[in-house]
Amino acid sequence: MTSAREVVARTITFQNPGRLAIDLPDEYGSDLAWVAMSPSPDARPREGRDEWGALWGNIGISNLGEVKEFPLKDLSDLVRLVVPDVNAPCRWEHLGGVRKAFKDKFIIGRGISIYERVHFLRGLANTWMDIHDSPDKLGELLDILVEMNLQAIKRYARLGVDGYFFTDDWGLQQRLMISPKKWREIWKPCYERIYRACHEAGLFTFLHSCGHIVDILDDLIEAGLDVIQMDQQENMGVKLLSRRFAGRITFFCPVDIQNTMVRGTPEEIRAYCRKIVSLLGRPEGGFIAMWYSDPAGAGHAPTAIAAMCEEFLRISGEIANGSFHFDSVNAATEEDGAG
Repeated sequence: MTSAREVVARTITFQNPGRLAIDLPDEYGSDLAWVAMSPSPDARPREGRDEWGALWGNIGISNLGEVKEFPLKDLSDLVRLVVPDVNAPCRWEHLGGVRKAFKDKFIIGRGISIYERVHFLRGLANTWMDIHDSPDKLGELLDILVEMNLQAIKRYARLGVDGYFFTDDWGLQQRLMISPKKWREIWKPCYERIYRACHEAGLFTFLHSCGHIVDILDDLIEAGLDVIQMDQQENMGVKLLSRRFAGRITFFCPVDIQNTMVRGTPEEIRAYCRKIVSLLGRPEGGFIAMWYSDPAGAGHAPTAIAAMCEEFLRISGEIANGSFHFDSVNAATEEDGAG
């Protein structure tokens, strides 16, 4: 029997995993194990100050918080910024036996965001202004974050971790938050450095990024991204994502968390599962099924979660016996759009 670790690796490399790779609630099973530094320099507390000095407050029933007070009020104060020591032994001691503990699981280590952490320190509006007013100082801050990631990658690799993941939400609902030109000038080289280090260390690269990100997805692939974890697909159009990117990158997705997962019937959720696997995956791989781990915050009913998980498992069985049909719209002439 193929191990969970091998199923995920074969999915990412398009080498016929034999079934659907999954990351679902405990009762449904997962091929993945998630590990992180503790404390993590990229922690996002519901309340209180993080290691950088940012003050967080909770935003309702969600597990998430938002920064209420930004510690880096001016980039000229960068020299005084308290930068967490990513190599502090206390962050890594609990991870000493992860490869043995998780046996045949594919282990993903969590890293440090390089866009979100900037605006957690500066504020979103200030970050957007820094892009134009202080690009050199902004670059110094990004160099600090990149170097922290490079150090973390080395440590995870020594522990036998398989993948490296962090979160940078780049999209609004219909466009990128900043111009693609500025993204390519400032952030793309940072991703290239991180992803190159991952690959040299033998780690696959994962990024969570939601919103409308099609304008930079080609660039992320060029930078070395192996897996894009997106919780939204409908705002960009599943057919568009299929035509432009399926077979070139692995999609790591639940049913769209803002639309079908909230408003759809169980039958519509099951149909959507089939659509995203058939359009975003390939018979050789390229799709990992997952659930959204803050269902209360997103408004996901237990019946919706059950419908999604059960359907993903049903699809996995069909892939295993060769009866699932994958659809390609790479040569489609119909207009791309939602759905």
